[in-house]
Amino acid sequence: MTIHIKVYSDFVCPYCYLAETPLLKATEDKDVEIEWMPYELRPYPQETLRPDADYLQRSWQESVQPLSKKMGVDMILPDVSPQPHTFYAHEGLLFAKRNNKEKEYAHLVFKSFYQNGKDIGKIDVLRKIAEEVGLDGKQFQQALESREFKGERERYLKEATEDLNITAVPTIIIGERVLKGLHPQANIERALRGAIRDAKFEFCDGDECE
Repeated sequence: MTIHIKVYSDFVCPYCYLAETPLLKATEDKDVEIEWMPYELRPYPQETLRPDADYLQRSWQESVQPLSKKMGVDMILPDVSPQPHTFYAHEGLLFAKRNNKEKEYAHLVFKSFYQNGKDIGKIDVLRKIAEEVGLDGKQFQQALESREFKGERERYLKEATEDLNITAVPTIIIGERVLKGLHPQANIERALRGAIRDAKFEFCDGDECE
């Protein structure tokens, strides 16, 4: 019985990158389907954050860096300034999703930004990522330049904010359970067990439910 998991994240959110590790560990060898969903913390034309500003410097030193060391995830604070808008990266995610490469693409976008400091707001950078995970680079670039997935990305964002009331990321939805923020592996496993119980109860038949 496959459990569907939706992960709402933004590629410039360090906690979203950190959330990938416990999520993948908790779901390893489990019958789950993980769907990475686009979410923009600061949609264009809102201004994005600057890495040399007090807010990012303080949050990085006091929160992100200690957490990354504790979790064993190598991370840097990228010096791309201001931080990139992520509409192209998310439209690339939707292209990758259509070609069954969303997990690989999402991971490499995070890694390119938080380990290599790449400007993931640029189409040529994203194309290299797409090609590295086995996608057709030319088709990928054409999809982004033509804004083929703009409408779909905007619908997902509207659904997240208006229907699901998502205001922060990462937000992980496991069945009917919603985990907001960065959660340890144990919490994700607990939510997954609950979703499995719910699914079994939904499909059981009267007194035969256990």
